[in-house]
Amino acid sequence: MANDVPAGSTTTIAGRLALFVTLLAFGLGYTRVIDAVTPGDAVVVARYIGGISLFLVGLPAFRDRDAASGTAFTSLGALWFAWSLSAQGQAAADAAGLFLALFAAVVLSLTLAGGDPLTQATYGLFLVSLVLLAIARFDGASGLAKVGGWFAVAAGAVAWYAATAALAHWPTALSRRAAGRGVTAAG
Repeated sequence: MANDVPAGSTTTIAGRLALFVTLLAFGLGYTRVIDAVTPGDAVVVARYIGGISLFLVGLPAFRDRDAASGTAFTSLGALWFAWSLSAQGQAAADAAGLFLALFAAVVLSLTLAGGDPLTQATYGLFLVSLVLLAIARFDGASGLAKVGGWFAVAAGAVAWYAATAALAHWPTALSRRAAGRGVTAAG
């Protein structure tokens, strides 16, 4: 089944979809690709979808003894909720950068925890996004913030694919032959 489709629990699928919506709104705000859409416009999505929904999705994961999803979703939910509150205030750039760096440290732990390749890709891309956004806040580099926004959008796209693949029974891994394994040189 490793080369096919993982089962994907209901809580994992719901969590990935909530993460997708939040990352997409958050990332698009920083990219400024849509006129007049800013990171501040993602606050409501981050509070209710990323914050409350992810936190609530994580609780049944703990009940189901899925410590990885439970930890990921509850901690991300708490962090998104905190970000949504701090994004509305007039926090100093360095304070906002520090929050994003601390958020990145949590996401680094989630990335290193392992799991399936799509989960690791989601967290890895999100980690790069948060690091870039933290540096941008410390330096005031809007161009770097845009790049960080695109990494968040990419992380959201991977989270969407992971959730949809579980629902639609799409493949989530390359076969050994497609990945270049099992191919021998003629000689």
